[in-house]
Amino acid sequence: MVEDTPRTPAAAATLRPNAIGFVDALAIGLNATSPAYSLAAVIGPIVALVGVHAPGVMLASFVPMVLIASAFYYLNRADPDCGTTFSWVTRALGPTTGWLGGWAITMTGVLVVGSLADVAVNFALLAVGLDGWAANTLIRQALTVLVIVTMAALCVRDTQAAARLQNILVLLQTVCLFVFAAVALYRVYAGTGSPGALRPSLDWLDPFGSGSTALTGGLLLGVFVYWGWESAVNLTEETKDPSSAPGRAGIWSTVVLLATYVSVAFAVVAYAGTGYLTAHADDEEAVFASLAREALGGWDWIVLVAVATSALASTQTTIIPASRTALSMARRHALPRRFALIHDRYRTPAVGTWWVAGTATVWYLFIHQVSENALADSLTALSLLIAFYYALTGIACAVYHRRLLTAGVREFLFIGAGPLVGAGMLIWLLAEAVVDMADPANSSGGTSWFGLGPPLVIALGLSVVGLAVMFARRAVSGAFWAERPTVYEAPLDRPRGTESPEETESPVETERVASSAADRAAEPASLG
Repeated sequence: MVEDTPRTPAAAATLRPNAIGFVDALAIGLNATSPAYSLAAVIGPIVALVGVHAPGVMLASFVPMVLIASAFYYLNRADPDCGTTFSWVTRALGPTTGWLGGWAITMTGVLVVGSLADVAVNFALLAVGLDGWAANTLIRQALTVLVIVTMAALCVRDTQAAARLQNILVLLQTVCLFVFAAVALYRVYAGTGSPGALRPSLDWLDPFGSGSTALTGGLLLGVFVYWGWESAVNLTEETKDPSSAPGRAGIWSTVVLLATYVSVAFAVVAYAGTGYLTAHADDEEAVFASLAREALGGWDWIVLVAVATSALASTQTTIIPASRTALSMARRHALPRRFALIHDRYRTPAVGTWWVAGTATVWYLFIHQVSENALADSLTALSLLIAFYYALTGIACAVYHRRLLTAGVREFLFIGAGPLVGAGMLIWLLAEAVVDMADPANSSGGTSWFGLGPPLVIALGLSVVGLAVMFARRAVSGAFWAERPTVYEAPLDRPRGTESPEETESPVETERVASSAADRAAEPASLG
């Protein structure tokens, strides 16, 4: 086809190299998980399932996350591509599987960005005393759309400025969270906690204390609270030391999140007690607002600001992986080349960023009209997409590096066995989630869509749309689907640039340069 005919390379804009450093990437990885918002949203449901063992569930949920983070680290070293899972799974397992992984990442952004912006608006209004505005649906929706547009514009305009904002927001929400946790624990030990207050115990770290069935449900929620740390790796082409720093930022993000979640979970469970949290499990993030008023009195704005900044930061950082995955897919002809356009001044994927923001806005407004429960159900559907593409990444790591797995204990454990165990855990959780979501009674509103729970219908619907888009794209341009799986062979400890020609041909650059050259020649590759 005309679109895939190689032509003479032309000059084009690229993503801005060395725009951010390790600390910036770490802040982005942390903020993408929206720690304060995520913890506020799930602490009630987790306690309803496992009681005082909520900190243990947070600890157990960390295991598959850090194992998959190891896969991200080593795959990023082999292929520092902003498309992450899409690019790596394509190289290891083939184009069709890689395309589906890329689609899952872009759809997570579409599903969650509107909800995050809505939470940021709601808690910001509550923090400044505008409760009436927060209760007004029209005002909240208008402000939510404004927040999405503003965050998207910042993503387009300046990666460095976006990173600086993330540094401020992660520091602010972390300080607020630990102030809340410290005050709550102090009041528990001082005997001035709530009527249901409990003294913390190390037994709470046992995730099996409430049985395997409750643990499964808790782990599904736990995976959600850790999700997002890989956003730092999507900025790999814009980060200093791109083959190492983004992967390290991803791993350290999960470690910092573990410390944050476990400590705050201890404080919340100890102060509020299991009875209160179970009774308010359906309140989701609002439970933090009520706890803050009781624990901090007139200083409750500290927690409200923490949740607001958490959701605001995540609104921005969630746009990043979706837009850069679309960019990577377009560079490989898996999506229309327009998604590969890079702003020639700001050096950011402008088209992909605005597409994600626009689609997320439409989804938010549409699903909000269906019902408030439908918005919550769309977030529940996220767990299926997250488990899917994380599991694919773990499998891809072992398959792509399979010739290195016998090189030593480190390679076998951290590149092969670890990622595969993490993937296996996520596949198990994915299967459990499908069974659970098939029952309409387990949905947010207990309603039935086509005889199934709304979250499962949403996830299946997005999958069907994805398959339709993939087949349509393949009919227009089959170049991407002509790619074949490859194997990485270069020793990981060898200094970059010393590989033999045979080794450098397999991993990345030859194919990417050729593909990018064809793209740039076929149409303008930058935006004015």
